[in-house]
Amino acid sequence: MKLIIANWKMNPDNSLEAKELFRFFDDIESDNEVVICPPFAFLGLAPERTVLGGQNCFWKKEGSFTGEVSPLMLKDMGCRYVIIGHSERRDIFGENNEIINKKIKAVLEAGIIPILCVGEKKGDNANRVVVRQLEKGLEGIDSSNVIIAYEPVWAIGTGDFCSPEKADEIRKIIKEKVKSKILYGGSVNSKNVKSYIDKGFDGVLVGGASLKKEEFVSLVKNA
Repeated sequence: MKLIIANWKMNPDNSLEAKELFRFFDDIESDNEVVICPPFAFLGLAPERTVLGGQNCFWKKEGSFTGEVSPLMLKDMGCRYVIIGHSERRDIFGENNEIINKKIKAVLEAGIIPILCVGEKKGDNANRVVVRQLEKGLEGIDSSNVIIAYEPVWAIGTGDFCSPEKADEIRKIIKEKVKSKILYGGSVNSKNVKSYIDKGFDGVLVGGASLKKEEFVSLVKNA
């Protein structure tokens, strides 16, 4: 069984559209596990059988942290997974490996499965960046309890996806370091998804394509 993670990011902009997406995806029949990660505000709109994930969380259970969401809140809303360390969190919000490590530990303590995102920017040494993110992000953590998503930053939302051959090189490097399931993310679509699965990835993390009804259904079927 492969894992298909749909990251809606900060979309859609209203509850009516969110409900419509949920209803449409509720009818998807697949042997794979499809996880929907909507904005926190829409988690309560999901049909009962939807497998939910959070897009982010804080590392504290409760307290004076205005605007933050705790792992326990996500669990209470029905989340079984949560994305940690997405490149947008790293780049826009300044999250470093130390913060990400704290979040993973808090998520595991709450009984949720963390999905740790790793990946390099254009021009970076992919091997060096990914290995460092793994070592620092997973310090003191049993990697078998964490899912890794390799997302080259330059491929996210650009349509310029990483070739399956190059992605597989990084997958093998990750596999040497951790005992985790490994996903690919970065401009995944219905046409290229199978090429990553065939290379040995355990699933995919999908961004923009997860907001397009027919495209996402085709992607799930082709995985």
